Amino acid sequence: MSFVGKKYKLDKSENFDEYMKELGVGLVTRKMGNSLSPTVEVTLEGDTYTLTTSSTFKTSAISFKLGVEFDEETLDGRNVKSIITLDGNKLTQEQKGDKPTTIVREFTDNELITTLTIGSVKCVRVYKSV
Repeated sequence: MSFVGKKYKLDKSENFDEYMKELGVGLVTRKMGNSLSPTVEVTLEGDTYTLTTSSTFKTSAISFKLGVEFDEETLDGRNVKSIITLDGNKLTQEQKGDKPTTIVREFTDNELITTLTIGSVKCVRVYKSV
């Protein structure tokens, strides 16, 4: 779990606009979302993880225990039930709601590769450690 306590800044993004469109995110919010380079940090206190995503527009933090379902309000305002599991260096998040989504965060020594999937739409966002 060498990723705990590290910060990662968005370096490149592929198909994010299509992903947001599939979620029903409006044009103005999509344009703003596409223009931001957020920073992601994972911290751990006891058995509770906190995943913080911050940008000039908005900061969001979710706290969770592995394998335990929790309520989440997503950055685009959806209310979902989420569950996050850890397999090696991969955090996999399943969001259940009107539009079920899977988010896989794979950590390497100097990168975070996030793959977001909704239906047949897949988005890949690569973050570099800072």
